Amino acid sequence: MTEKIKEEFPVLQQDVYGKPLIYLDNAATTQKPISVLNAVDNYYRCLNSNVHRGVHRLSILATEAYEHARMSIQQFINAPNAHEIVFTRGTTESINLVANGFANTILKQNDEVIVSTMEHHSNIVPWQLAVEKCGAKLKVISINEIGEIDMECYQNLFSEKTKIVAVTHVSNVLGTINPIKKMIEIAHAHQVPILIDGAQGIKSTKVDVQDLDCDFYCFSGHKIYAPMGIGVLYGKEKYLEQLPPYQGGGEMIQNVSFEKTTFNSLPFKFEAGTPNVGGAIGLEAAIDFMLKIGRENLLTHDKALLDYAQTKMQEIDEIRFIGQAREKAAVVSFLLGTAHPADVGTLLDTMGIAVRTGHHCAEPLMNRYQISGTVRASFAIYNTKTEIDKLVEALKKTNRILS
Repeated sequence: MTEKIKEEFPVLQQDVYGKPLIYLDNAATTQKPISVLNAVDNYYRCLNSNVHRGVHRLSILATEAYEHARMSIQQFINAPNAHEIVFTRGTTESINLVANGFANTILKQNDEVIVSTMEHHSNIVPWQLAVEKCGAKLKVISINEIGEIDMECYQNLFSEKTKIVAVTHVSNVLGTINPIKKMIEIAHAHQVPILIDGAQGIKSTKVDVQDLDCDFYCFSGHKIYAPMGIGVLYGKEKYLEQLPPYQGGGEMIQNVSFEKTTFNSLPFKFEAGTPNVGGAIGLEAAIDFMLKIGRENLLTHDKALLDYAQTKMQEIDEIRFIGQAREKAAVVSFLLGTAHPADVGTLLDTMGIAVRTGHHCAEPLMNRYQISGTVRASFAIYNTKTEIDKLVEALKKTNRILS
């Protein structure tokens, strides 16, 4: 099945340095199937128009397609209402939107925001800016050696000053799948809202925001076979109503005068300016692609590749895995002896294998392990065990060269 699916991805049908491309950088971004490419192409060829308020035919059709995409996303994550789905440029903008809103309306002097050691910079820096603006404080959940949240530490960080928790669903470095349902329950026991960075979680788990009972969930389309530049913020209506607009401009207003401006209803008060209509339509097509394969089939495939990769890679001399949590997504971060990750990645590239190297926008996590970075291989539906075999052989060759 996988080889047939792989044929649906044009970018994978090419050679790199004379060798068939093996793309193992899916935690950074996934490739796009032809159905997604066709959906975006069709929008620009046949429907291209600005949405909402237009009375001509193209605008009406584009608006219908755009809002249909919003409803598809609502159903995909089981949100209660379509107006709780806000289109953004990606996870980063979604988190910034919430952090900015909290800084402007909720956070006060000496208040506290809880994050974890394993956060991506996109779930650290926005909160640093927010607490600096308000004179609040950032508190950090520690993790253990294998890359799991210290739940005792987490529970002990709460105080009457805690105003929000912001934590990743799945670590982009370690692959750790955090126990976010339990973390949400603990936060709510303290009457504290919680934001989930779902950039990796949206691909690695079956997300049901009502079952989780999270207050905010953020994700990016390009992690799940959709175009870059489109993302989603799910927020409970009571919080989205409370937060102020993130940006000003067209679409997010109800009435404007030089004396006073009133803002549009949800979700439009957070969607200033011309939206990425093609991106939203592409995201809907990507969701359709995933549902056609089946979410359980996607997760089963990823788990099988992860287990196979971790077993096969143990054949390699001097390999050191970073992150061995009991619940893991299809991500393997590792070091090869004393070799610099960039050297390993460069040599793999010459063999046609694409991996990610560096600190993966998680420098505090690197500091926790006292390393500068890792090599990261991450898998998707078009990857195969044969490709993992080739990765292992390439790593053995790389190890011999760099030794």
